[in-house]
Amino acid sequence: MRILLTASEVFPLAKTGGLADAVAGLAAALAELGHEVRVAVPAYPGVVERSGALRRLGAITAAGQPFEIYAGRVAGLPPLWLFANAALFERPGDLYHDEHGQPFADNALRFGSFCQALAQACASPPEAAFQPQLVHANDWQTALTLPWLQTLTPTVARVYTIHNLAYQGVFPAAVAHELGLPATWWHAGGVEFYGQLSFMKAGIVHAQRLTTVSPTYAREILTPACGHGLDGLLRTRAAVLSGILNGIDEATWNPATDPHLRRRYRAHDITEGKRSNRRALQHELGLAAGDAPFLIGSVTRLAYQKGMDLLVAAMPELMQMPVQIALLGAGDRSLAEEFTALCGRWHGRFAFHYGYSEDLAHRIEAGADGFLMPSRYEPCGLNQIYSQRYGTVPIVRRIGGLADTVVDADGATLAAGTATGIHFLDADPGGLLYGVRRALELRSDASIWVQLQRNGMHRDFSWRAAAQRYLAVYAQALAAAV
Repeated sequence: MRILLTASEVFPLAKTGGLADAVAGLAAALAELGHEVRVAVPAYPGVVERSGALRRLGAITAAGQPFEIYAGRVAGLPPLWLFANAALFERPGDLYHDEHGQPFADNALRFGSFCQALAQACASPPEAAFQPQLVHANDWQTALTLPWLQTLTPTVARVYTIHNLAYQGVFPAAVAHELGLPATWWHAGGVEFYGQLSFMKAGIVHAQRLTTVSPTYAREILTPACGHGLDGLLRTRAAVLSGILNGIDEATWNPATDPHLRRRYRAHDITEGKRSNRRALQHELGLAAGDAPFLIGSVTRLAYQKGMDLLVAAMPELMQMPVQIALLGAGDRSLAEEFTALCGRWHGRFAFHYGYSEDLAHRIEAGADGFLMPSRYEPCGLNQIYSQRYGTVPIVRRIGGLADTVVDADGATLAAGTATGIHFLDADPGGLLYGVRRALELRSDASIWVQLQRNGMHRDFSWRAAAQRYLAVYAQALAAAV
């Protein structure tokens, strides 16, 4: 099968979150299974330089914007299609925000024109040897590719994955005219959403098959509580919606080979391996040395979704418990200021590093005893999977992908030897504290705790398994496109 994956980011070229990891992992797994795969992304600063010896494939103008298309390669990924436009994509800040943390004012133009250019490239392939049979678009930034494909080359199958329904790419109605969208698209069954343009709605309407990133989240987004205004539309498309858990890169996230760790370890020597990495992490972050405190790690975005305000509210009671906390995250500046203040108040017991550090993220996973994720909603989540891989017991709210990937340590699962972590129900400080208390109780029995750690380390979260499920969805989309 000839598959074109498109997204606004892909690891290791451009990353702000789990989307980049998911696209890279799926693309590599599909290629390993013998399929012809290309990955199409914008050419952000540094992307071209890291993509090997480039080959110019051609030029396209879309929505009045000129794009140069290059073929590139980077280790671990299938061949790339890079869409270069310096005015749109080479600028300071991250992929979506300026240096002050504000969304770029022309994000609709940046990604809308990219979508049109990509669809035009599929209709007239820049590589003679690669005519895509199927395009798999991801999240709002590439959703407009699908209606353009349906218009320009309807025999190409269309699959759309919702990674986070809360971020929909909704813009004023005038943007539709600026992007040159056909007037026939502008109706309640098309791209119009309460008088505005919705990129994500366009993807949902025009895909032949829809996926999201966990089975539980696939059910949750059909409800008003989690549907963010699109639940009614999604219910009409429920028959073509699947929930497929993300996998992880098991080579990158492997405590037996991880170059970031003080000491590498496997399940059989987990106690000594964790102890060595805990001491190194405590020293690095200025936490008091010792094995007695329960070291809780968290690597997250500082956002309402992730429930980090619940951690702030719970801190006075948490600090009455025998715990330490190591937090790595970026996002909401007011939350960051609160966490910075907490570092001063509980020096030696609470450490906060603002920003994102791949190295430190690995060391927190290896050095922590438990990993806290109090998310209000979580489509899939990756850190709870990384944690199990590293023998770090997840403490998670029973929601979305967290519920699907962490086996709660109740009486039945402990007896069966399948438990890997701890669930709590309520999105409030009391729920978070309940989860931590359960972890402390379980850790008091060393044999139970080690079994939880080893159970997690032995689970299969490979992208190969996830890719097989995507291939079944692709076959359905191809059948619908004929």
